[in-house]
Amino acid sequence: MLPMSGRKWEKAQVMFRGRFDTTFDSKGRTSLPARFRELLGASDDGRLVLTTALEPCLVVYPYSGWCEFEKRLAALPSFDPGVKQIKRLYVAGAVECAMDGHGRILVPAVLREYAGLERDAVWTGMVGHMELWDLGRWSEVLKAAKDNADGLAESLAQLGL
Repeated sequence: MLPMSGRKWEKAQVMFRGRFDTTFDSKGRTSLPARFRELLGASDDGRLVLTTALEPCLVVYPYSGWCEFEKRLAALPSFDPGVKQIKRLYVAGAVECAMDGHGRILVPAVLREYAGLERDAVWTGMVGHMELWDLGRWSEVLKAAKDNADGLAESLAQLGL
C-alpha cells in the first residue's frame, strides 16, 4: 500500500478490526459483519469499494476511504511504473457496491473468481479497510504468518512495538 506519512490520525477515522466468518449465497451475496456494518453506516451510508489485491483476496474500502486513496494516488507521478501497476490492479478492478437492507453486498463474479470465493469466506479487519478471503486461502496465509514469527517480531521491532 501507499505510505501513510503526513496523515492526521486526530480526526475521526473508521477502524476495522477482527475476523468474521461468512458464506456466499447462490447469487454471489455475502453479509458484512454487524460490527463492520455499524462502522460503515456511521461514515459512508454503507457504500463500499471492492477491488483486487496483491494477494488472492479482495480489498474492501469504505467509500470515503477509497476516495482518499484515489486522491493520494492521483498526486503521484503518473508515468512511474509502480504507480501504473497499482492503478491497473486496484483502480481498474474497483467496483462500488452498496449494502442491501439485510446488510449484504453482491460481489461481482469477476471479483469472486479473482479471489477464489465460492462459499465459505472470511472478513478481516485491516485498520482502514477490510479484506475478504476464501476460508481455505485465509487458513494458509495465517499459517504462513505464524511460521514467520521471527520475521513478524522484527517488523514489530522496526515499528517500535
